Amino acid sequence: MKRTLIILLTVMVSSTCMSIHAQDVETFVGGLLKQYPKARLLDIYKSCFQDYMGAEHLVNDTASAKAYLDQELATTDTGSLMAWYYEPCGVNGNYVRVSLRAVKESIITADALLNAFIASAGGERPTVESWAARWHEMVSTIEGMGLALPHYEQDKQFIEEVLAMGKYAISHSPDYRDAYSPHYRIVRRDIFERDLKPLLPSQCYCHP
Repeated sequence: MKRTLIILLTVMVSSTCMSIHAQDVETFVGGLLKQYPKARLLDIYKSCFQDYMGAEHLVNDTASAKAYLDQELATTDTGSLMAWYYEPCGVNGNYVRVSLRAVKESIITADALLNAFIASAGGERPTVESWAARWHEMVSTIEGMGLALPHYEQDKQFIEEVLAMGKYAISHSPDYRDAYSPHYRIVRRDIFERDLKPLLPSQCYCHP
């Protein structure tokens, strides 16, 4: 009896931790689509998993992360980038996207961004199963919003196939990449607030 009670309480606590308010999802999605009208479900999903799962999947080793950043900086045209220097990820903003614009304009150094990015990959990451449960809760709310997202069923099916394989990371949709030229690194919010935000101008797109 005692063991059953402990298990039941654990499930209740886990469910509470995973819950997310529908109004918060609607506000986030509405703000994202206002800023990025070409966004698809893939792009909504990407911002949300970045917010929940963090940056660890992008950091294989420091040398590779540095080489990839250097290559991206060398091939990125500042004129094609969005005007903002940073924006929060997902509903909760646990992570922040920091645009390569800040490095290209010599506001912060490439090393400062790289160090913050790598530091953000530390710590324990949530399970894919917990993320899948949260996403299913969120997509249910999104469907109730009556949005006419392009390629919606195709994107939804693709995401389900990724999750079914025990994975979660995907790329931006081609529509989003062509329209907005996304080049950024995600940084954990506390690290961003401490190490990068004091160096940056105020240009931030913050979802309402």
